[in-house]
Amino acid sequence: MKQIWNWIKNNPIRSMFLLPILLVAGISISHVVSWYDMANPISWAIYLSIAIEVGAITALVAATNRVKGGIWFMFGIVTFIQMLGNIFYSYKEIDPNGDLFKSWVELTGPVWELMGTELTDTIGMKRWLAFLEGGLLPIISLTSLHFFVKYEEPGEKTAKLETEDREESKAKRVKAPTPTPVLPNEEYFDEINHLEHLKEKSEK
Repeated sequence: MKQIWNWIKNNPIRSMFLLPILLVAGISISHVVSWYDMANPISWAIYLSIAIEVGAITALVAATNRVKGGIWFMFGIVTFIQMLGNIFYSYKEIDPNGDLFKSWVELTGPVWELMGTELTDTIGMKRWLAFLEGGLLPIISLTSLHFFVKYEEPGEKTAKLETEDREESKAKRVKAPTPTPVLPNEEYFDEINHLEHLKEKSEK
């Protein structure tokens, strides 16, 4: 527990990115359970919901670090399932006869009328509200996760640059070309003989 608290104090901004990830992940898991529960026993629905949440997180981390091999395809599938589960749960829980829903329709009705939905279309209004309340949750969570993975504290960035500089200089030293020795050839010996011959002539 102490190590976690020390990490939070040393990484305050990254901790803020982590908080919505954890909160939305817990809510999203419970929402997706209701969607999987339609075709599976409740125990399987829970396992599948947790697997989808973990898969979405790992897929985004892999995509952020540019891992190749169809990672964006997997990321798209798990995010789509997350959105379906959250939207379905929100739609199921909306009470069309409640005061909150009626107030929402009165407030936002002109916007939906511009988009072709009548105020008397209760099902259409429920769909819009479910999409806004449930469909945006995975986007918020995954965006926060992207920032969490990519963000670097000022101290971390400086240390990373220093490490890269040291590795680069070390690589340059290792890769420095070794001088190729010049071996004497036939022309070299001919030149030596010619010089010796000239020397002998001058001495005579």
